[in-house]
Amino acid sequence: MSDHPDGSVTASVRLEAWSGTDAGLLRALNAPELMEHLGGPETEEQLARRHRRYVALSADTTGAGRMFRVVLLPDGRDAGSIGFWTSAWHGEPVYETGWTVLPGFQGRGVATLATRAVAERARAAGLHRHLHAFPSVANAASNAVCRKAGFELLGEEDFEYPPGRPMRCNVWRLDLWATADR
Repeated sequence: MSDHPDGSVTASVRLEAWSGTDAGLLRALNAPELMEHLGGPETEEQLARRHRRYVALSADTTGAGRMFRVVLLPDGRDAGSIGFWTSAWHGEPVYETGWTVLPGFQGRGVATLATRAVAERARAAGLHRHLHAFPSVANAASNAVCRKAGFELLGEEDFEYPPGRPMRCNVWRLDLWATADR
């Protein structure tokens, strides 16, 4: 981590494959303030299903996606989660990404660094040209991450997430096949 003259703090991160031992981190990421734009905290049963999906996705070798624990460097503390997975947007197969950063690590560039790192993992997986993110239009922090990570804002659309809960989202897209000069 380094301090800048403008008072901001930046971090370094490492992505580690999600494992069976990461259920506690998932519970910590289920806090009401972190789930505000995602329909609120999940039940224990929902968390258990999500954890199983994350473990399975992290073991994927087909390139369809991966889930990761975000680790703050150099101290090795867990800071959040991020992943990418195959999805469809307007009938086109794409990768989608999503992340959550624990409150104590927010505002330090952790999510932006993790998003750039996951984009590199998606690029290396090589199945799809585009990586999309769909944060709520009301989620200023996640929209800022997309902008800082080099995504292009395509506009707004209505989504349903979780199922049964309508929300207005910004549609952000990163061209993984473009040169990595950002």
